[in-house]
Amino acid sequence: MLAALRTLVPGGALRRGGVLAVGDRVRPCGDAPSYLALALAAGASAGGAWCGVVGLPAFGIAAASGMGADLGRFLMLDEPGERWAEAVGVLAGAVDLVLVRPPRRPGGEQVRRIGARLRRTARQRGAVLVVAGDWPGADLRLRLTETAWSGLGDGTGHLAGRRVTIAADGRGAAGRERTALLWLPAADGAVREWVAETDAPMLPADGGDQRFGVSAQIRDGGEVVQLWSA
Repeated sequence: MLAALRTLVPGGALRRGGVLAVGDRVRPCGDAPSYLALALAAGASAGGAWCGVVGLPAFGIAAASGMGADLGRFLMLDEPGERWAEAVGVLAGAVDLVLVRPPRRPGGEQVRRIGARLRRTARQRGAVLVVAGDWPGADLRLRLTETAWSGLGDGTGHLAGRRVTIAADGRGAAGRERTALLWLPAADGAVREWVAETDAPMLPADGGDQRFGVSAQIRDGGEVVQLWSA
């Protein structure tokens, strides 16, 4: 895993046979995974793991690369349709981590079959399933509870980084809730810890006021209208 995410997972590493359900309030594209799901796959591939990606045609290759992903270790099936569960099962026997966005909430039989393919046995090494969305009985759930973009001033500048608070909870050893404050992503695309006391916010290029959120100006019939979204 990426170092900044290790405090969220018991033992600091993803466990073969486990299922992680990932939520993110910011989804710029309906077929794209969240930055958090990307970060989990990026960290695994950077550590030498092979990753399969199912049902995510807008995967975000540039973003994953900025997080340190080894793109040569990804197998991608963009649009499996109704055979997505079968595709996950096949990949689980060949790679170390599978990232999937199911088209709908999986049924009980699909959950059982995929769970059996994930577990380590004498004949298979096991894999980790990362779900972009909800999954019944997930071992661990990661979700964003607070987000704030930096870089924009009062109608100037550009998005430079996003501060997030991530909460984790789950079953068994993962039952105790844990939180992490991160840049996800930072200005250079990486994922790193955010320390409120020492980590200065990024400023607009013109040195304007320090404000977090999204600000812009548009012209409506010749009149300038100021927009602000925290």
